[in-house]
Amino acid sequence: MAETSEKKWYVLHTYSGYENKVKTNLESRAQSMGMEDYIFRVVVPEEEKHETTKTGKEKVETLKTFPGYVLVEMVMTDQSWYVVRNTPGVTGFVGSHGSGSKPAPLLDSEIQTILHGLGMSTRHQDFKVNVGDSVAIIDGPFKGQVIKVTEVDGEKMKIKGNILMMGHETNVEVGFDEIDKIV
Repeated sequence: MAETSEKKWYVLHTYSGYENKVKTNLESRAQSMGMEDYIFRVVVPEEEKHETTKTGKEKVETLKTFPGYVLVEMVMTDQSWYVVRNTPGVTGFVGSHGSGSKPAPLLDSEIQTILHGLGMSTRHQDFKVNVGDSVAIIDGPFKGQVIKVTEVDGEKMKIKGNILMMGHETNVEVGFDEIDKIV
């Protein structure tokens, strides 16, 4: 079976209620088993629901968008497939036909829709962004601007920082897919 060296997104089926535990376990296993070059992002799709109680207080509840499922960005090899499917709480891959067949990845359009719906970036930067760095904004409403990074959110793949707008520093938030290194 030919192995691909391309990062793709896959859907894991988990025991319901164990999504966050699977995320933690898989991230830990990827690091401890030296699989960081094959297993990248693990995402539990969640959304916040704001509700006003009878007493008038606002209550925020985090709900799973796809209960029982976890998304993983990985390079599919025999070893990475083994590590992921043998992670405690994982019951299997969605799109696997059983009998040892590897699963089909999500289509690019599917993962873009899901991640954008969660307010996350679809592009995984191969370069590190640190607080204090200056990077170019290559897409979106601030295209062409340079942003000085004040905060990095690796989980949501976003940065916050300051740009110069009409002579004043303005704080903005942009996704990793909207920035690039300054050359």
